[in-house]
Amino acid sequence: MGSSVVVIGNFDGVHPGHREVLAEAKRQHPELPLVVVTFWPHPVSVLRPASAPLLLTSLEARIEYLTEAGADRVRVIDFTEEFASWTPAKFVDEILVPLDPTLVVVGENFRFGHLAAGSLETLAELSAGRFEVEGLPLVRFGDEETCSTTIREALAVGNVVHAAEHLGRPFCFRGVVAHGDQRGRELGFPTANLPVPELLASPIDGVYAGWVTRRDGLDAHGEALMPGRKADRWPAAISVGTNPTFDGISRRVESYVLDRDDLELYGAPISVEFTARIRGQIRFTDISELITQMQDDVRQCRTILGLD
Repeated sequence: MGSSVVVIGNFDGVHPGHREVLAEAKRQHPELPLVVVTFWPHPVSVLRPASAPLLLTSLEARIEYLTEAGADRVRVIDFTEEFASWTPAKFVDEILVPLDPTLVVVGENFRFGHLAAGSLETLAELSAGRFEVEGLPLVRFGDEETCSTTIREALAVGNVVHAAEHLGRPFCFRGVVAHGDQRGRELGFPTANLPVPELLASPIDGVYAGWVTRRDGLDAHGEALMPGRKADRWPAAISVGTNPTFDGISRRVESYVLDRDDLELYGAPISVEFTARIRGQIRFTDISELITQMQDDVRQCRTILGLD
């Protein structure tokens, strides 16, 4: 018997299909450490940059989700053009064999090696006498297969409910709070602002109801949480976009935590969970109309989040 059980994949988003691959590996060999092999950056961004998909999670978040799903170790492969030229046999010899696996579990659509020449059948042939191989079918939600592309498509039209159905959890955008234009505070709605990197997916521009959580072990005022206390999860009205009323250019995720103007979050890592879309982004010509609309957005958030 080998010294590990291994799963392989991109695992962008770590959705239920991905988690099932980890769970199956763990079920078969609970006594062995579970090693996840994943790739960064996304292979398409190296092979066909113009077609590169927006990613559902940063590498840091991917590793965190994989660890929560049962990974004992995450091996991140630097996906380069040179690595992409490897034959399937070299991939097995250089990446898998050193991990000394008893079993390798992948999705049934797994492809590897130069020009994606390797398939599940190829992996089984190359592994003969060295380790077992198992391929799992894709997970489905309703009549749709769960995959990262489906989730991205849902976010692209603002359907965060459908994205959450396929993710198995609300879509979450993470970042470090940056200084904004201070207009929200002047209007009575101070926001925690996260820049949207070009690499990462976010919901289409608009206003959403959701939740904000500080992720550094500190409270709303930057003080350490008491041992054992979970981080606060605050209800929020969330705006995604460029702020067209004020001729903004850069896309941001701006979160107004309901009824709070005392939060000290600049420089803090936070996560923003999207629960439901309220409306699209609107360019206002009158500031009073904007304030009235924001007040209505907040009322809708309260209802959606069950706070009324």
